[in-house]
Amino acid sequence: MPRPTGCRIVILALFVALRGAAAQARDAAADSALDTPPIVTPRMVARLLSAADARVDTQPARGPSRKLAAGISARGASRAPAKPHSDWWAPAASAVIPGAGQARLKQDRFVAYLAVEGFLWARYAVDHRTGVEERNRYRGLALQVSRAGFPGPKPQGDFEYYERMEHWIASGVYDADPGPGITPESDTTTFNGAMWLLARKTYWPAPDTPPPSGSDAYAAALLFYQRYAVQPQFQWSWRASPLHQDVYRRHIRASNEAFRRTITDLGAVIANHVLSTVDAYVSLRLRLHETTGGPDAGVDIGTSVSFETLGSIARRARPAPRE
Repeated sequence: MPRPTGCRIVILALFVALRGAAAQARDAAADSALDTPPIVTPRMVARLLSAADARVDTQPARGPSRKLAAGISARGASRAPAKPHSDWWAPAASAVIPGAGQARLKQDRFVAYLAVEGFLWARYAVDHRTGVEERNRYRGLALQVSRAGFPGPKPQGDFEYYERMEHWIASGVYDADPGPGITPESDTTTFNGAMWLLARKTYWPAPDTPPPSGSDAYAAALLFYQRYAVQPQFQWSWRASPLHQDVYRRHIRASNEAFRRTITDLGAVIANHVLSTVDAYVSLRLRLHETTGGPDAGVDIGTSVSFETLGSIARRARPAPRE
């Protein structure tokens, strides 16, 4: 083997010096890590856990390692896969009865949801009762006053019929001539007279000039009148008592407003159900997150592992310098 020259000796000396300096730097870093709390990252913890598991499996734990093994095993046992939560149906319960899900989750605000639900249904009942009472009043007033002067049966009309009585002083006659055929009402201040005027403007070339009675224009206008004019059994007139028509208007408006409020009440009830359901769902998700610890639950080591123990394991897990 040839003897090393002076240049080779210098290179070997520099190599040995550099390796010694690197080893000293690593030792200084390890010592400083012992003096100051280390910054624990998920990657570092994973390496420490694997190193600790390897040491626990190969040799009996002693001293700080025994503490670390006990802490890790206890923490791992607490992070076992969680079983299905028994309160999974809390959002569905809140959808049916607001506050039921919060009561299941032992949250005091279930009282607020139940109170709001009861108040909204009570207000709905009051508004609906008011609407029905006002409707009965204006129907009774129409039957006793405006329809009382006409003979024959008086069936109950639809909502549009009673609205027409609000705006028109009289319905007018359906057939102005008792002879054969139908002679429409000519008084345009009545509802039937206004319908006949509208039919003439729609189908006649000139509203004031009637076409021949057998023409298509006359037949179309007459068919329009028969479809929309008030029939004899529904005739009314407020001419003898116009003040009663004012009272009638107040009752029908009060009834309409009350029924509109019931729609608003039902909308508020639905909103309360939705809000309670969303609240229960979010609360349940947060509770499950706290129970399982979230996606990084396996990284949590716990307070049973001291910083000195972490530093000791870090030094032991450091790879030995190559010879």
